[in-house]
Amino acid sequence: MSISVAIAGATGYAGGEILRLLLSHPAYQSGELTIGALTGASNAGARVGDIMPHVAPLADRRIEATNADTLSGHDVVFLGLPHGHSAAIAKDLGEDVAIIDCGADFRLKDAAEWEHYYDSEHAGTWTYGIPELPGNREVIKNSRRIAVPGCFPTGGTLAALPSVAKGLVEPDLSIVSITGTSGAGKKAAVPLLGSEVMGNLRAYNTAGKHRHTAEFLQNLGVYAEDLKVSFTPVLAPTSRGILTTITAPLKDASLSEEAAREVYREFYASEPFVQILAEGLQPQTQSVIGSNLVQIQVEVDQRSGRLLMTSAIDNLTKGTGGAAVQCMNLVTGLNETAGLPQVGVAP
Repeated sequence: MSISVAIAGATGYAGGEILRLLLSHPAYQSGELTIGALTGASNAGARVGDIMPHVAPLADRRIEATNADTLSGHDVVFLGLPHGHSAAIAKDLGEDVAIIDCGADFRLKDAAEWEHYYDSEHAGTWTYGIPELPGNREVIKNSRRIAVPGCFPTGGTLAALPSVAKGLVEPDLSIVSITGTSGAGKKAAVPLLGSEVMGNLRAYNTAGKHRHTAEFLQNLGVYAEDLKVSFTPVLAPTSRGILTTITAPLKDASLSEEAAREVYREFYASEPFVQILAEGLQPQTQSVIGSNLVQIQVEVDQRSGRLLMTSAIDNLTKGTGGAAVQCMNLVTGLNETAGLPQVGVAP
């Protein structure tokens, strides 16, 4: 079997992370997987080594223009494009091509929710790319169009899912996620300048305005009627990583912490990229940077009668590029964990 892949938007953070992971993938090392077209917009014609000097093995390759002609003919096409750009490319690629989109264009099922948050026409819905959602792994395996989740909903959904699905909490979630600057993408923006970010913490898109709120509701609303989600993202002076805390009222105030943790252990017992931490340990971003791992802790706040769920992910790996490669592995019949580190680079 030979698998050829192309990456649209290869010079962005999502595309660059996919490329980093593919270069270490055992199928690439064996020659079973080949890396074809690497495309971009403003960087078309540039050497990879000049734009992404860390991608040394492909330094002399040239970035090509992003269009259907360049991307067609590959078995798998990754789209690392800004929101609103994937649909136009996807419609010109044949059904025989597996497309894995890292943008938001096809994540939401509800057209009204899309139009509310993105202020444009809904392009449609693709298979949602979290294999850890119950029953979703087989759906991904049989799909040719996959929408990689947003980075916030990845860590937050996996942290809250067992408690909501197993009825441990009331359907009223308060979610706070602290994120590094790479989550905003590789673009020039004043709020992301070093002098604006260093030594500073800032909440943004607060009070239900953040677009990922719709994904939380979509993912977890399946398991709870009238689900409420209050989501607050916070920008921190770091490049990668997301630390998420979630609180919700307990349905049974007598639930012990060990019992709650056991529910999580059983729920994720067969998941290679989910680690439920032992009592007394806390998720931290430095433990997951560079890996496809999700670290989760669950605790009972007896005085407030609430469950506390905490998760840490690397927003560019499990939150974007790693999720895309994980889905590629499933679609192409490769080992799901192939090329995806389960060990972080701490410190």
